[in-house]
Amino acid sequence: MQNLVSIISYTCIGIGLFFWFWGTSHLVSNKSVLFKLHGLTVADTLGSMLMMVGILMQIPSKWPLLVLGIISLAMWNTMLGYVIAYCSTHDTTIEAENE
Repeated sequence: MQNLVSIISYTCIGIGLFFWFWGTSHLVSNKSVLFKLHGLTVADTLGSMLMMVGILMQIPSKWPLLVLGIISLAMWNTMLGYVIAYCSTHDTTIEAENE
């Protein structure tokens, strides 16, 4: 049973690392900056959450901290994405008001 948990845990960590590198690889594309940031933040969030689930399977005694980390990560990255989108859409109106 422990062997199966280790295999699933390392698979989650490996998939999480894949998401990290996959999201970063899109930074060199010819798309807009916002598209690149969106792809990067989604891939990093999913990758980090999968890695934390994998760590949670390895160290189940630390579940309160790891679950709090997963929830905080999901909330923080979602809010940061909204802030970036808001700032990028209202950047020109702020400059026009200041002139």
